[in-house]
Amino acid sequence: MCDSGGVHFPDPADPDHDPADPEPAAGHAGASGAAVESGEDYRDAVLSGQRWAGRRFVRCDFTDADLRELATTGCMFDHCDFTRTDFGESVHRNSAFRTCTFDRTMLGDSAWTGCSLLGSVFVDCGLRTVTLTDCDLTLVSLAEAVLRGMDLSGLRLREANLAGADLRRANLRQADLTGTRLNGTRLTEADLRGARLDVRALAAAEMSGTRVDVDTAVLFAAAHGLVVS
Repeated sequence: MCDSGGVHFPDPADPDHDPADPEPAAGHAGASGAAVESGEDYRDAVLSGQRWAGRRFVRCDFTDADLRELATTGCMFDHCDFTRTDFGESVHRNSAFRTCTFDRTMLGDSAWTGCSLLGSVFVDCGLRTVTLTDCDLTLVSLAEAVLRGMDLSGLRLREANLAGADLRRANLRQADLTGTRLNGTRLTEADLRGARLDVRALAAAEMSGTRVDVDTAVLFAAAHGLVVS
């Protein structure tokens, strides 16, 4: 395991260092100058309360790790595994978690601001007390997730998988839901005013008391064969 608090910089004289390598080995710096930790084993590691800035992790395993109250700023996690990781009360700003696995991850009371979660998968995670602000959830899988009553306003959820998700009474105002899968999604009493979405996809969702703007209502009616005059 790498030293969790260290930042390692490459030796220019290192014969094994290839500046053109697209995925540097652990301890080598990427194009941004940040140290890259690749394929490291952090399983069961206790890293709670730490402050990480500008660090990059590629294909690292954080299974069962204690990251409670961790704070990240400008960090990148690519293809990392957070199965059963404790992220409770953690704070993340301008960090990227791309194509990561969150399986039974504890996320209670965590806060994410300006973060990218592009292509990540969430399975059986407690999400209702998570705070998401100005985040990009493009291509994220939240199938069957319980998001009831959450504030998801303004988020980018393009081509996300929300099939079977519970979004009752959720705030989705101004959210970008273009291309999002809504098969069996529960949108009862959700607020979709100002949201960008494919109205035909709404036909596959459960809607009762859902709040939409006039333009969406007209398009939704037309998608169901109604003639609005």
